[in-house]
Amino acid sequence: MERVIAVLLSNPSVTLLVLGFVAAGVAMARTPHGFKLANAAEYLLAYFVLFSIGISYLYNFVLHAFFGEMVARFIGWADSPFQLEVAFASLGFAAVGFYAFKNTLAVRFAAILGPSVFLWGAAAGHINQMITAHNFAPGNAGTVFYMDIALPVIGFGLLWLKWISSREPARHAMVGREIRS
Repeated sequence: MERVIAVLLSNPSVTLLVLGFVAAGVAMARTPHGFKLANAAEYLLAYFVLFSIGISYLYNFVLHAFFGEMVARFIGWADSPFQLEVAFASLGFAAVGFYAFKNTLAVRFAAILGPSVFLWGAAAGHINQMITAHNFAPGNAGTVFYMDIALPVIGFGLLWLKWISSREPARHAMVGREIRS
Protein backbone atom coordinates (compact mmCIF):
# COMPACT_ATOMS: atom_id res chain seq x y z
CA MET A 1 0.00 0.00 0.00
CA GLU A 2 2.88 2.36 0.78
CA ARG A 3 4.27 1.79 -2.73
CA VAL A 4 0.87 2.58 -4.33
CA ILE A 5 0.60 5.82 -2.34
CA ALA A 6 4.17 6.77 -3.31
CA VAL A 7 3.43 6.17 -7.02
CA LEU A 8 0.17 8.16 -6.85
CA LEU A 9 1.82 11.09 -5.07
CA SER A 10 4.87 11.11 -7.36
CA ASN A 11 2.65 11.20 -10.48
CA PRO A 12 -0.02 13.69 -9.43
CA SER A 13 -0.87 14.85 -12.94
CA VAL A 14 -1.71 11.29 -14.02
CA THR A 15 -3.50 10.52 -10.75
CA LEU A 16 -5.60 13.69 -10.89
CA LEU A 17 -6.42 13.21 -14.58
CA VAL A 18 -7.73 9.71 -13.85
CA LEU A 19 -9.64 10.91 -10.77
CA GLY A 20 -11.20 13.67 -12.87
CA PHE A 21 -12.36 11.16 -15.48
CA VAL A 22 -13.74 8.90 -12.74
CA ALA A 23 -15.60 11.85 -11.18
CA ALA A 24 -16.99 12.75 -14.62
CA GLY A 25 -18.14 9.16 -15.08
CA VAL A 26 -19.90 9.17 -11.71
CA ALA A 27 -21.56 12.50 -12.54
CA MET A 28 -22.70 11.16 -15.93
CA ALA A 29 -24.09 8.02 -14.34
CA ARG A 30 -26.13 10.13 -11.93
CA THR A 31 -27.67 12.42 -14.56
CA PRO A 32 -31.37 11.80 -15.19
CA HIS A 33 -30.99 12.58 -18.90
CA GLY A 34 -28.89 9.52 -19.67
CA PHE A 35 -25.74 9.47 -21.74
CA LYS A 36 -25.61 12.17 -24.39
CA LEU A 37 -22.61 13.73 -26.08
CA ALA A 38 -23.44 17.12 -24.57
CA ASN A 39 -23.55 15.66 -21.04
CA ALA A 40 -20.33 13.72 -21.54
CA ALA A 41 -18.54 16.77 -22.92
CA GLU A 42 -19.77 18.97 -20.06
CA TYR A 43 -18.78 16.58 -17.29
CA LEU A 44 -15.43 15.59 -18.81
CA LEU A 45 -14.44 19.22 -19.32
CA ALA A 46 -15.73 20.41 -15.93
CA TYR A 47 -13.95 17.69 -13.98
CA PHE A 48 -10.79 18.01 -16.07
CA VAL A 49 -10.65 21.69 -15.13
CA LEU A 50 -11.39 20.91 -11.47
CA PHE A 51 -8.87 18.08 -11.06
CA SER A 52 -6.14 18.66 -13.69
CA ILE A 53 -6.06 22.44 -13.25
CA GLY A 54 -7.58 23.39 -9.89
CA ILE A 55 -6.46 20.58 -7.61
CA SER A 56 -3.28 19.78 -9.55
CA TYR A 57 -1.97 23.34 -9.39
CA LEU A 58 -2.96 23.67 -5.73
CA TYR A 59 -0.87 20.55 -5.10
CA ASN A 60 1.95 22.10 -7.16
CA PHE A 61 1.70 25.27 -5.05
CA VAL A 62 2.04 23.30 -1.82
CA LEU A 63 5.01 21.31 -3.10
CA HIS A 64 6.94 24.29 -4.47
CA ALA A 65 6.11 26.59 -1.53
CA PHE A 66 6.73 24.19 1.35
CA PHE A 67 8.83 21.33 -0.07
CA GLY A 68 10.94 23.20 -2.62
CA GLU A 69 14.20 21.43 -1.86
CA MET A 70 12.58 18.01 -2.36
CA VAL A 71 10.95 19.15 -5.63
CA ALA A 72 14.25 20.53 -6.92
CA ARG A 73 15.96 17.18 -6.23
CA PHE A 74 13.11 15.34 -8.03
CA ILE A 75 13.57 17.57 -11.09
CA GLY A 76 17.35 17.26 -10.93
CA TRP A 77 17.96 20.94 -10.18
CA ALA A 78 19.43 22.94 -7.35
CA ASP A 79 16.96 24.56 -4.96
CA SER A 80 16.24 28.17 -5.86
CA PRO A 81 14.21 31.18 -4.71
CA PHE A 82 12.30 30.79 -7.98
CA GLN A 83 10.50 27.84 -6.37
CA LEU A 84 8.31 30.32 -4.52
CA GLU A 85 7.53 32.17 -7.74
CA VAL A 86 6.48 28.92 -9.40
CA ALA A 87 4.40 28.19 -6.30
CA PHE A 88 2.44 31.43 -6.55
CA ALA A 89 1.98 31.08 -10.32
CA SER A 90 0.57 27.62 -9.60
CA LEU A 91 -1.74 29.06 -6.96
CA GLY A 92 -3.05 31.52 -9.55
CA PHE A 93 -3.71 28.71 -12.04
CA ALA A 94 -5.45 26.73 -9.28
CA ALA A 95 -7.72 29.66 -8.42
CA VAL A 96 -8.78 30.04 -12.05
CA GLY A 97 -9.30 26.28 -12.33
CA PHE A 98 -11.62 26.22 -9.32
CA TYR A 99 -13.49 29.26 -10.66
CA ALA A 100 -13.87 27.63 -14.08
CA PHE A 101 -15.26 24.33 -12.78
CA LYS A 102 -18.92 25.34 -13.14
CA ASN A 103 -18.46 28.31 -15.45
CA THR A 104 -18.70 29.21 -19.13
CA LEU A 105 -16.73 27.74 -22.00
CA ALA A 106 -14.77 31.01 -22.31
CA VAL A 107 -13.68 30.87 -18.66
CA ARG A 108 -12.72 27.22 -19.05
CA PHE A 109 -10.70 28.11 -22.16
CA ALA A 110 -8.79 30.68 -20.11
CA ALA A 111 -8.28 28.14 -17.32
CA ILE A 112 -6.68 25.74 -19.80
CA LEU A 113 -4.79 28.29 -21.92
CA GLY A 114 -2.53 29.71 -19.18
CA PRO A 115 -1.37 26.35 -17.81
CA SER A 116 -0.95 25.03 -21.37
CA VAL A 117 1.52 27.78 -22.22
CA PHE A 118 3.34 27.06 -18.95
CA LEU A 119 3.37 23.27 -19.53
CA TRP A 120 4.55 23.44 -23.13
CA GLY A 121 7.24 25.93 -22.07
CA ALA A 122 8.24 23.54 -19.28
CA ALA A 123 8.38 20.65 -21.79
CA ALA A 124 10.74 22.71 -23.96
CA GLY A 125 12.86 23.39 -20.88
CA HIS A 126 12.91 19.68 -20.05
CA ILE A 127 14.06 18.86 -23.59
CA ASN A 128 16.80 21.47 -23.31
CA GLN A 129 17.92 20.00 -19.96
CA MET A 130 17.93 16.47 -21.41
CA ILE A 131 20.08 17.56 -24.36
CA THR A 132 22.45 20.07 -22.75
CA ALA A 133 22.76 18.80 -19.16
CA HIS A 134 21.88 15.13 -19.71
CA ASN A 135 19.28 15.55 -16.98
CA PHE A 136 17.14 12.44 -17.06
CA ALA A 137 15.85 12.73 -13.50
CA PRO A 138 12.25 11.44 -13.10
CA GLY A 139 10.96 14.99 -12.59
CA ASN A 140 12.60 16.17 -15.80
CA ALA A 141 12.43 13.28 -18.26
CA GLY A 142 9.80 10.96 -16.82
CA THR A 143 6.04 11.11 -16.59
CA VAL A 144 6.21 14.83 -15.78
CA PHE A 145 7.66 15.56 -19.23
CA TYR A 146 5.03 13.51 -21.08
CA MET A 147 2.17 15.01 -19.08
CA ASP A 148 3.49 18.52 -19.81
CA ILE A 149 2.75 17.75 -23.45
CA ALA A 150 -0.39 15.60 -23.04
CA LEU A 151 -2.45 17.66 -20.56
CA PRO A 152 -2.83 20.70 -22.85
CA VAL A 153 -3.74 18.42 -25.76
CA ILE A 154 -6.38 16.69 -23.61
CA GLY A 155 -7.67 20.03 -22.30
CA PHE A 156 -7.99 21.59 -25.75
CA GLY A 157 -9.55 18.36 -27.04
CA LEU A 158 -12.20 18.50 -24.32
CA LEU A 159 -12.85 22.19 -25.05
CA TRP A 160 -13.38 21.30 -28.71
CA LEU A 161 -15.69 18.40 -27.76
CA LYS A 162 -17.75 20.71 -25.53
CA TRP A 163 -17.92 23.38 -28.24
CA ILE A 164 -18.99 20.86 -30.91
CA SER A 165 -21.59 19.28 -28.62
CA SER A 166 -23.05 22.66 -27.71
CA ARG A 167 -23.44 23.54 -31.40
CA GLU A 168 -25.10 20.21 -32.30
CA PRO A 169 -28.77 21.27 -31.71
CA ALA A 170 -28.22 24.51 -33.59
CA ARG A 171 -26.73 22.59 -36.52
CA HIS A 172 -29.73 20.24 -36.67
CA ALA A 173 -32.13 23.17 -36.47
CA MET A 174 -30.34 24.84 -39.38
CA VAL A 175 -30.46 21.66 -41.46
CA GLY A 176 -34.19 21.36 -40.76
CA ARG A 177 -34.78 24.92 -42.01
CA GLU A 178 -32.77 24.28 -45.15
CA ILE A 179 -34.79 21.18 -45.95
CA ARG A 180 -38.14 22.96 -45.49
CA SER A 181 -37.15 25.92 -47.66
